[in-house]
Amino acid sequence: MSVELFKVLCVGFYVVATLWLSWVGMRKTRDIKGFSIGNKDMAAWVVGVTMAASISSTATFVINPGFVYVHGLSAFVHYAVAGTAGIMTAFLLLTRRFRQLGDDSGAITVPDWIYQRYQSRSLSVFFALINLLSVTFVVLILVGCSLLLSELFPISQTWSLTFILLFVFSYVLMGGSYAHAYTNTFQGLMMIGVSLFIFVQGFYHFGGDVGAALASVGESYSQVFNPDSNLYYDFFSVFLSGFVITFALMMQPHILTKMLYLKSDGDVNKFLITSFIAGSFFMLMLAVGFYARLKGLEIDAQDRVVVAYIGDEFSSFVWGGYALVFISITLLAAGMSTLDGILVSLSSMVVKDLYLPMSGKKQFQPGSGLMLSRLVLVAVGVAAYCVALYPPELIGLFAQKGVYGLAAASLVPVVLGTLSKTPPAPIAGWLAAVSGLSAHIIGLFVFDIANPAVSATYAIAISVVITLIYLAANSLIKKKNNPSEKLISTTVENMD
Repeated sequence: MSVELFKVLCVGFYVVATLWLSWVGMRKTRDIKGFSIGNKDMAAWVVGVTMAASISSTATFVINPGFVYVHGLSAFVHYAVAGTAGIMTAFLLLTRRFRQLGDDSGAITVPDWIYQRYQSRSLSVFFALINLLSVTFVVLILVGCSLLLSELFPISQTWSLTFILLFVFSYVLMGGSYAHAYTNTFQGLMMIGVSLFIFVQGFYHFGGDVGAALASVGESYSQVFNPDSNLYYDFFSVFLSGFVITFALMMQPHILTKMLYLKSDGDVNKFLITSFIAGSFFMLMLAVGFYARLKGLEIDAQDRVVVAYIGDEFSSFVWGGYALVFISITLLAAGMSTLDGILVSLSSMVVKDLYLPMSGKKQFQPGSGLMLSRLVLVAVGVAAYCVALYPPELIGLFAQKGVYGLAAASLVPVVLGTLSKTPPAPIAGWLAAVSGLSAHIIGLFVFDIANPAVSATYAIAISVVITLIYLAANSLIKKKNNPSEKLISTTVENMD
């Protein structure tokens, strides 16, 4: 069998399998709730793989290895070590309680959860609006996938972008959350296999001594804190910002809502274990940045590091062409596994948390919410496509600026709402969200902080401090008022 025929068959199988899974999902999708979070009938391990695949998308498989290629060990530690710690801490701290509160209130989106918890429609609408920043990540994924497809087939990047958009949107339109979960499980298993294969196959580049191999590139390249890097140069930029921002990124709507897929608390541990194992395998892809550097590849655009490496590495093997085809399709799947989740959450939020309250309606007529979600999905796709046609030079940093701003605004309100025994005051949510987002924007565009993770970490710290000051002041006011109330009550009783 020729490589070209193998390529066509593999792509054809992937497309047919994905569309079939979407059709299965469509049969279970009857309303906007089913479209958004399903009907609580998904297995915990399916939700776990779906979650891991949603987190480890084009960023992990295509874009972030480029940062490792340029900045070395410091970038690897930032994403793999600090990032993984942030993810698991967020899951352990939030999953059980967030799911319970969502179940009790019937929330189907993150802004809807915010409304139910804070009882503030304006705060919910604000969250729905800032969650539109997720579009920057949609652009990143579209660009990364179009690079891969244009390498796989002799077509332009514009045509690649068009085909990817039409394909992903077609199957998400069909099945919503079910299409997303079922296809993510299929794609996630492919991603695990390819991550292991590429990591093990390329390990020979280290020559048996990882430290010595990295030092051969340069002394700074092999250091955890790279003094020559403008992004990862000290404890704060490598560890602290990596931990904090990844923790905060778990507040994204396409990630948090996965917790609402779970049927009961009994599913939580299975979900957490599956997510951790699958996510750990995915992080092995970051080693491609090392492999490309040690191989001596000169790559001008860091966003093309993975594409250049797999093309060069496997071209010399007899079976290399076949491996290259399967790996490329899997890398495409990695992008689509997150893209479809973002699209489902965005379309659900626009309809449930923007259109519905602004229209003055309390609920949708049967089927109308589902139709509106699908129409919004098309509009989001057109907007992302227009930006992706002419993307910024470093698409990874572009996406981080937008998504990290969302994370900085969301972390404190979500954590406070989750851990608080009673519903927090809306003003606390407003102070935390506005201060976090504003501080991130000021850090990027006024103080010119190069690393968006550093800017977002400062912003989150400011958000935490402002919220704590408000809570402390509010507590003092209540304590001062209580004695007065008791004194008045006692006086009245004596008068009686």
